[in-house]
Amino acid sequence: MTATATFGGGCFWCVEAAFEELAGVTDVTSGYAGGHVEAPSYREVCEGTTGHAEVVQVEYDPGVVSYADLLEVFFAVHDPTTVDRQGPDVGEQYRSIVLYHDDDQRETVEAIVDELESSGAYDDPIVTEVEPLEAFYRAEEKHQNYFEKHPDQAYCSVNVAPKVAKVREQFADRVE
Repeated sequence: MTATATFGGGCFWCVEAAFEELAGVTDVTSGYAGGHVEAPSYREVCEGTTGHAEVVQVEYDPGVVSYADLLEVFFAVHDPTTVDRQGPDVGEQYRSIVLYHDDDQRETVEAIVDELESSGAYDDPIVTEVEPLEAFYRAEEKHQNYFEKHPDQAYCSVNVAPKVAKVREQFADRVE
């Protein structure tokens, strides 16, 4: 039996590639969520008029990797303290957001954010939005498994590869 988690931490190519490294993750789909337009296109989301964030939907086996484990990786591979920005990517579509699927996920993410804040893990306050998932819209096919298909593309070399390397190093015991 699998469970589903939805995260937005900047460009979905980066977040997708990071989660694909983990044991227990059975599928990662890039898409859009958190906005007010039905079935938006990449172009519409990039224009900033839809309210959507670039997100990934992670299918996982909770017997192998927990939701809390996924959140630990999520908070490690992006900066949850910047509003509408991750590295060179700027706009509301790149905001830090967790879209929970049930009350257990909401409680878990809120507890982890509280723990990170009280521990002083970051110099600045965490601005990650925590909202219920209303709808998820799968991104166009060319965005799926982007890093796997284009590892030598400049954006991937500079932005995605370091996140994948971080997961492999920092979470070596959880990498497949």
